[in-house]
Amino acid sequence: MPPPAKNFLMPEQVSSLQQALKESEQPHVRERILIILLQNDGKPQHEIAKFLGCSPRTVAYWCMHGDPDDLETLYNKREYEHYRKATPEYIELLLKTVDTEPSTFGYEFGKWTAERLATYLTQKTGIDLSSSQVRRILKRKKYSYIWAKYDLEDKQDPQERAKFQEKLTQYLSIAPEQPERLQVWFWDESGFSLRVIRRKNWGKKGKRKNVPGQRRCGRVNVMGAIRDFDRKRVCFFVKKGNADIFYEQLQQLNELIKQEWVNQGNHSEDFAKYGAKIILILDNASFHKRKDVLAKISQEFPNFVLEFLPAYSPDYNIIELVWHSCKEYIAHRLFKSVDELQSLLDKLLNQGELVIKWHRNIKHKGNFSYIAA
Repeated sequence: MPPPAKNFLMPEQVSSLQQALKESEQPHVRERILIILLQNDGKPQHEIAKFLGCSPRTVAYWCMHGDPDDLETLYNKREYEHYRKATPEYIELLLKTVDTEPSTFGYEFGKWTAERLATYLTQKTGIDLSSSQVRRILKRKKYSYIWAKYDLEDKQDPQERAKFQEKLTQYLSIAPEQPERLQVWFWDESGFSLRVIRRKNWGKKGKRKNVPGQRRCGRVNVMGAIRDFDRKRVCFFVKKGNADIFYEQLQQLNELIKQEWVNQGNHSEDFAKYGAKIILILDNASFHKRKDVLAKISQEFPNFVLEFLPAYSPDYNIIELVWHSCKEYIAHRLFKSVDELQSLLDKLLNQGELVIKWHRNIKHKGNFSYIAA
């Protein structure tokens, strides 16, 4: 039988396999998923075997028998049947627990994860299942690990959003073609806490839980900007957010953009007159609009044009995807100190180590993400 053609998997199958690859705790299962994905990329079997360090016979078997529509086929039969140790009483308690806030049982964390559920249920029932087994039970019961809901629709002004969308569309149509004439930058502030914050939550499919706020014990504050056409980003670590610090960081951003312009063979003194207009998209935080700061920006940074977002419309700001991706990355990590957290954030935000899914919507911070790439 000839091997399947390159890209024989549907996008949904690829996404499902990639998610399983991320979630699986079993090395042999991850290896089998990779075999299917590499086969889909058009790699011959001998190259897959060499890349993964396994035998060509193993690759040949899973290329033939691995079913992307039935991921259970990738598990060893005996291992997969271990889930049967879960009694009906265990499953009933699991479903009851996952729908109950952890604080009800005296826990400090705000959301259940499969690991925490497995630990809690072992204590209550004596049945020791792994987090993977708990995860599979929940998925069979139509639960999924989904984002908590923050709905802003009732606070938004549709007319204001429509006007802003039209203006933003015009800016974005010009900037990629003529960056020497116009650049669009998105600005925002964010904070990162030492306390581990889980970004997802188990819940019944089709429903989303409201999540309580998390207490903080150590925090790193960031102000930053990202340019639309090339995704260049600049992030500054600050002690707090106020108008004076906002002005200082904007001053640094202006210098960086000017230096970039000079490096292209231009003269620094000509930047104000001949440099590109910088459209800065930012929210309506009060310190962004302090009159004396706005006057200084207008006088000292003549290239800058500040465009304020409509109220409750963070979905128009692509830097939200940066914060979102960064917080998702650190959500499963513990940090001993603020310095350790800041060191990692610097690598992620300023040294290019953060992978961002630009086509992903900014979920539940508005109705949609207009500015997805």
